[in-house]
Amino acid sequence: MRNVKISAVGAWVPPRVLTNDDLARMVDTSNEWILERTGIQERHIADPEMATSDLALAAAQAALAQRGTTAEDVDAIILCTVTPDHMFPSTACIVQHKLGAKHAWGFDLIAACSSFVYGLTTAAHLVGGGTHKKVLVIGADTMSRIIDYTDRATCVLFGDGAGAFLLEPGADDEPGFIGFRNEIDGSGAEVLRMPAGGSRMPPSHETVDQRLHFVHQEGQAVFKFAVKRMGEISAQLLAQHGLKPEQVKLMIPHQANRRIILACADRLGMPHENVLINIERYGNTTAGTIPIATHEAYTTGRLQKGDMVLFAAVGAGFTVGANLWRWWL
Repeated sequence: MRNVKISAVGAWVPPRVLTNDDLARMVDTSNEWILERTGIQERHIADPEMATSDLALAAAQAALAQRGTTAEDVDAIILCTVTPDHMFPSTACIVQHKLGAKHAWGFDLIAACSSFVYGLTTAAHLVGGGTHKKVLVIGADTMSRIIDYTDRATCVLFGDGAGAFLLEPGADDEPGFIGFRNEIDGSGAEVLRMPAGGSRMPPSHETVDQRLHFVHQEGQAVFKFAVKRMGEISAQLLAQHGLKPEQVKLMIPHQANRRIILACADRLGMPHENVLINIERYGNTTAGTIPIATHEAYTTGRLQKGDMVLFAAVGAGFTVGANLWRWWL
């Protein structure tokens, strides 16, 4: 494989903010209860006329503008989401058209909260294999569309947002993509899911009345699995490349829960100051969390040229993934 680097990063979140106090007026909860259990203070919510493609488009445009390139130069678009505009056509098609990326092909990638890591893995191999020169990986979700705001166990967790990376070939002295480990464990499929809307349980009056088109989660089972496997797969990836946690400048994990992130860091032996956490301002934006957090790390100077960065996530399925990169922006 030839060298692959992340050449640009962009992010966008809707301007409307939903605070914990706002939620306390909707369900039986409080700012203290949410903050203690999740680390979340507020989250951004898309206006009714916004869809996932709108968030994705804004993030992609931001990344291309930062790189100083045009959409016509993009070879492929990988749109990572669990909240597509439609079952079909793919949201990647909609974004490709709106963006003006007339030479790009693409597809949607659904792996829940691990989607962006899986998308990065895929894009790195497209570029590294020599068949593509510029690939956009976009993580975008409007989770507010599939959240039951009468269920305090789930409605406090999620927000809307999008982020995008542009991947390109790296120079001989720019080895960006180091390696990956991805896996699935389908035995966990029942504990985090949206039961209705697919071929197993098509939409009906009954599924709507039973509120089966919203996220359903067994929180404790998800928590235990995420803490265990996100730390383990990160350690396995580092060991695979003969590296120790202290050699990683910054770990950027999926932002699901502050307690999960810190417990994972402890299992890995990663100092907390080397772990980026921004869940307090965004909540869980699913596929958007890692690129939004990376954009923040870059724009605030927490990521510098040559730094090693570790991305890791666990999502519904269960899906698990980790990517190791050298940062060259």
